[in-house]
Amino acid sequence: FRILAAKNATDARILFRQHIPDLVLMDMHLPGRDGLSIVHEFRLDPVGGKTPIVALTAYAMRGDKERFLAGGCTGYIPKPIDPKTFVSEVRQYLPEK
Repeated sequence: FRILAAKNATDARILFRQHIPDLVLMDMHLPGRDGLSIVHEFRLDPVGGKTPIVALTAYAMRGDKERFLAGGCTGYIPKPIDPKTFVSEVRQYLPEK
């Protein structure tokens, strides 16, 4: 995989628009911004709006997964991640090429 990392919401928006990635792993707790508000913004993008977005989050209480999926996320991976299964979990959300 080629990975681009954003330190905050502003960087995430810039990288998203510059590169239109194949997949976004979105932390739901970002400095200064709620992750779902960025997901909503990405969904409105005319070019990248269909990009799969996976919530990668420590929010793992009952109902959190459903809330993120209803908010526009394609998938959900709770933290802490399992290094043995993480790549296969991510791969399932990548579009076929």
